[in-house]
Amino acid sequence: MYEVFVNDYPIILTNILTKEVNHKLFLLENVSIEEVIRQLNKGEIASAHLYYPDAGQLLQKLQEKLPLVVAAGGLVTNAEDEVLFIYRNGKWDLPKGKVEKKESIEEAAIREVEEETGVKKLKLGPLLQKTYHIFKRNGVYKLKETYWYAMSSTYTGKLRAQCEEGIEKVEWKNRNEIPEALQNSYANIRSLFA
Repeated sequence: MYEVFVNDYPIILTNILTKEVNHKLFLLENVSIEEVIRQLNKGEIASAHLYYPDAGQLLQKLQEKLPLVVAAGGLVTNAEDEVLFIYRNGKWDLPKGKVEKKESIEEAAIREVEEETGVKKLKLGPLLQKTYHIFKRNGVYKLKETYWYAMSSTYTGKLRAQCEEGIEKVEWKNRNEIPEALQNSYANIRSLFA
């Protein structure tokens, strides 16, 4: 089973048929992803389950319908146990970005955090999880698979928002400030703190 978000609406990829209670069931093989997204965005359904009998092929079947973009980012903490956040498109987010050709996922995670925030001296920790969401670019829906790593840094210099990426602010947030930031964030970001 996989959870894929369209904004904060969940699409569940599943190989288990369940009774439609709080979701609508679609057959993954012949579903129109655009129609599912339309129904979610219009509030006609709260969530969708996309069914395919082979659990091992759920993601592959979705990728046949949506181009895949692989990204990487970090949940970065400093010596004061504060977490690094960025503010973009009216929401608090974590730094991440697209993996470039001939670049490992780990290298991309570090590069993107540095580029988007100005933070240096990053130490890569373990992979926390992968998240999935659907976005629209140039009129085409795409599936973004993001690899999230725990990271730490002893950097105490100036934070620098990457304005050309639409980032307005970069802030270290303490553990008391994080719940409020997460209220104005994305479901896949909240899942990293669950």
